[in-house]
Amino acid sequence: MILQLRQLASSDRPVDLHQELDISHVIKGRKDIAGAGPLKADLRAVSSEGGVVRVTGNLAGQLDMFCSRCLKPVSHKVDIPFEESFKQSDHSDSEPEDGEEEVTYVAEDQLNLVPYIEEALLLNLPYAVICSDDCKGLCPICGTDRNERDCGCNTERIDPRLASLGDFFKK
Repeated sequence: MILQLRQLASSDRPVDLHQELDISHVIKGRKDIAGAGPLKADLRAVSSEGGVVRVTGNLAGQLDMFCSRCLKPVSHKVDIPFEESFKQSDHSDSEPEDGEEEVTYVAEDQLNLVPYIEEALLLNLPYAVICSDDCKGLCPICGTDRNERDCGCNTERIDPRLASLGDFFKK
């Protein structure tokens, strides 16, 4: 997804960008994600005052993840609002002034939006996906799925600092 910043800044018409991106390389090596479908990016780039190009839109896709409690497969729908502002400048390390919106300064005329889309996806991944709100998870002692059956293991934990008080009532 390439934007021509100079051409867009001189035009008063917005540019619509619609593309499906392969994100398999972004999630490669993650143990909590089994697979992913294409990420559909529906974006609109608009030139605003001061040569700033605002790109807004939505990112949507499907991720095959694992429940963080019981490790069952879960299909997770991704729906991410996308909003970034860019400005062409010779100094890519410029800082925004007080009261100015966050703007990413770009040295070249061509801007590849794919790294910004991938960053938005990574920042909006859920911390822990669960298959249902009442998921009981796996037994920490024997590993049995407690949603299917109760294993009978004693999972009561006593603080080691207070363990000696447990013997106080056994006399």
